[in-house]
Amino acid sequence: MIKVRLLIGNDRLTGFDISGHAMFAESGSDIVCASVSSAAYMAANTVTEIIGAAAEASVGEAEMHFLLKEDNEAAFAVLDGLRLHLTELSKQYPKNIKIIYGGVK
Repeated sequence: MIKVRLLIGNDRLTGFDISGHAMFAESGSDIVCASVSSAAYMAANTVTEIIGAAAEASVGEAEMHFLLKEDNEAAFAVLDGLRLHLTELSKQYPKNIKIIYGGVK
């Protein structure tokens, strides 16, 4: 199962931790995993490369961490879009994606 921890700071979505495997299909053919990964990369890249907001990010085997390091309304909007997208995916694939809300580490 993919676990998505949405990081909340000052009542705003400021980042996320994503880990695990969807186990929907074989590795390389898993549309759930691909959907989550693609959305997370697009959000992180949009915030840092297009908007230019400061953030910390790391990627490992079956995990990704992203944390916004400044207040930026455009970046908050992108992260809210990611939250909405992942929430809808978790409704479609409840056995494969779990969303947890938590405070910033």
